[in-house]
Amino acid sequence: MITCYLRYVIDPYKAKEFEHYARLWIPLVNRLGGTHHGYFLPHEGANNIALALFSFPSLADYERYRQKMADDAECQSAFAYAEETRCILSYERSFMRPIF
Repeated sequence: MITCYLRYVIDPYKAKEFEHYARLWIPLVNRLGGTHHGYFLPHEGANNIALALFSFPSLADYERYRQKMADDAECQSAFAYAEETRCILSYERSFMRPIF
């Protein structure tokens, strides 16, 4: 199993827009073969950092997800929403191997 860890720097004045964006992606990742573990939004501490975690059986499965995502109209709409609202300032993506 491989887990994608996304660390977002968001515009704290657009936290509601980012939350909407996050809610769009959870069912999309699940529909396209992943398991979404949720988004984690600012509450106490830094007001501009958000996280997302989702897993795939393998890195190859993640790559297939990326290919499907590129052709999926709902995914493209979610990306467009983030661009239009500018709720995401930057992000970094890492892959981790969970131990349970």
